[in-house]
Amino acid sequence: MDLNLDGKRAIVTGGSKGIGYAVARGLANEGVDVVIAARTSEPLEAAARTLTRETGRQVIAVATDTGDDDQVRALVESTVAELGGVDILVNSAATPWSAGASSDLAGTDDETVRREIEIKVLGYLRTARAVAPHLVEQRWGRIINISGLGARQANSIAQTIRNISVSALTKNLADELGPSGVNVTVVHPGLTRTERLTERLTADAVKSGRAIADLEAEIARNTLRRVIDASEVADVVTFLASPRSVAITGDAVAAGGGVPGPVFY
Repeated sequence: MDLNLDGKRAIVTGGSKGIGYAVARGLANEGVDVVIAARTSEPLEAAARTLTRETGRQVIAVATDTGDDDQVRALVESTVAELGGVDILVNSAATPWSAGASSDLAGTDDETVRREIEIKVLGYLRTARAVAPHLVEQRWGRIINISGLGARQANSIAQTIRNISVSALTKNLADELGPSGVNVTVVHPGLTRTERLTERLTADAVKSGRAIADLEAEIARNTLRRVIDASEVADVVTFLASPRSVAITGDAVAAGGGVPGPVFY
């Protein structure tokens, strides 16, 4: 299937590694020119060089802290100047949920929740707010927000709040922007094979003397009983970024290999 993405222009935040990097690669392989954004310049620029070499498309690095509205606006302005416009926004810039923080009521302080909302929810809001006028003006666009299956599980107060908030943001944007030809969706990855997970399992394998594949099998509790790779999440996002996805907007798409048991409708 031709996704009709050739010549489109995209911004991918969190694009230097993990799911964001995989999404940037997926889009570029379909003929999209991409601006990738992340806070740290050196790995971001290295990622852009690699993707340009691999895909033959224009992949540009723009160091951006999505916690800063001025930097976000500069990111969009730079994209429009470099690529001549913008058609697609993929929000993937976030830290691991509540890393090292307590997940229960007594241990969840105000600052933990503020940090989660600032980095993920408000960061996504800022980029969407800056990009939307360009999409509305041209009467076509796609915004895909990367959230997580933590929106459907009560494992951590801060995690659930931030992921559900991304879903709420997505629905509001979809309803407002839909009449202007802009589709907005949220993708919920589950446990995903990224550089971070690979590094963790490699360290565990060294300590335990066990194979990484065996360690992966133990933590793969989804329906498929295997860890989903970042590239497989990127395949879903790439489709949603395309004109072919016109029938899907305002909805959440789970990309975690299935959750055994519950019926989601």
